[in-house]
Amino acid sequence: MKRRVVVTGIGCVTPLGTKPNELWANLMECKSGVGRTTLFDAANFPTKIAAEVRDWSVAKDGLDTAEWAGRGRHTQFAAGAAQQAMGDSGVVGTVDPQRLGVYLGAGEGQQDFEAFSRMMVASLSSGEFNLGTFVRQGLDQLDPQLELEQEPNMPVGYLAAMFDAQGPNINCLTACAASSQAIGEATEMIRRGDADAMLSGGAHSMIHPFGVTGFNLLTALSERNDDPEAASRPFDLERDGFVLGEGASMVVLEEYEHAKARGANIYGEISGYGTTADAFRITDTHPEGRGAIACINMALADAGLNPDAIHYINAHGTSTTVNDKVETLAIKQSFGDLAYKIPVSSTKSMTGHLIAAAGATELIICLMAMRHGIAPPTINYQTPDPNCDLDYVPNAPRELPIKTTLSNSFGFGGQNITLIATAV
Repeated sequence: MKRRVVVTGIGCVTPLGTKPNELWANLMECKSGVGRTTLFDAANFPTKIAAEVRDWSVAKDGLDTAEWAGRGRHTQFAAGAAQQAMGDSGVVGTVDPQRLGVYLGAGEGQQDFEAFSRMMVASLSSGEFNLGTFVRQGLDQLDPQLELEQEPNMPVGYLAAMFDAQGPNINCLTACAASSQAIGEATEMIRRGDADAMLSGGAHSMIHPFGVTGFNLLTALSERNDDPEAASRPFDLERDGFVLGEGASMVVLEEYEHAKARGANIYGEISGYGTTADAFRITDTHPEGRGAIACINMALADAGLNPDAIHYINAHGTSTTVNDKVETLAIKQSFGDLAYKIPVSSTKSMTGHLIAAAGATELIICLMAMRHGIAPPTINYQTPDPNCDLDYVPNAPRELPIKTTLSNSFGFGGQNITLIATAV
């Protein structure tokens, strides 16, 4: 019999709030975390808006700014969110360090764009690219520590040291599904007895010239620059792409009996986990939603639940034409006529898309929705799309009993993750 896994701590650093309660309050007020891009000069980019984390430093979470100053932006977000979650949980000191692990879905760090540009200019001085010059310039100009901080495994290593977590230490990077996959896999590790508690979640920041250029080339980003707060509009007929965000969210997962014995505050149980691949195209979901449908069904089966047990769905809901259409189709295929009765919302309409950190953020929102009995809204929903015809909780939160939630995360590359959380 598999062991039960519950959430006993939460923490977040996001564009819409740098604490879970602040995030929730802003969701309830239908605020947007989107604004003009300030982290670099985006004047010549098609997209000049982003959901940035503003007015925050690690000091706000009790960490030494000098110690963390040379570390990646996403790593700092991860440290702040982890400090919150572990403090909230109180698990440290109650579990053998070798039975405490860290499993993240953290993205890569930021490259030194200015140094890279200087290297390219120097290597092209003769009119043709000179690799030798490029390498020599790199050895002279690049900071070894900053280069190291680009590695996706850096946050997970720092967090293990912060909390003396000597157990499993893993990072996965499956694009927009990463942190949900990390939470699902961490749950499985506790279920089968490899650990008693896991710090899990994700962190990412792609608001830099390389990141924005890549998504602009894919025509995936909104170009509604004149109205940033209205740019992310999932399921709306006039949606034109997602808004790039950044941040980190963390949860503490714990074996249920261990948590109950120490009197821990339990937010909910991770009762279902589904993971599939579209096996189709790198940048497109399968048009019939086959991977998403299988993923939702797998999570329901894992939880031992019928479709009528789900009270709220937090959609992946990116605000791209294809994703929202296919996700709607997948929900209808998995839930049948019930799909029209289940509130479905995309909180990316307010937070922007946090890429690798998105899934963990949305799981926390699901846990808060169960605790407060309120479904958060999809804001900026103005013009219905005939291909997206579900109840998207438009423009205002809705009070209703919520005991079981389902959260979807679908990543570039065709990775699909569904998490089901249940009240305990």
